Amino acid sequence: MRDTGRVAVREDCRHYSTRSTPTGDVLQRCRLGVNEEMPFACPEDCLFFEPRQITGTGWQRFDRPPE
Repeated sequence: MRDTGRVAVREDCRHYSTRSTPTGDVLQRCRLGVNEEMPFACPEDCLFFEPRQITGTGWQRFDRPPE
């Protein structure tokens, strides 16, 4: 078996998406479709990687008032 140099899933990319099915399966995907399908893996040095923004993860950022 040959090592293809797969990298871990880049969950910090804004194009990464995951969801659960009613049967409990977890589906991972790249919204741009540039990943390796089975097993799901992001390409090394992906040209389409964009860091996920805080607001893209369901969090809101509030600036602290000056102390």
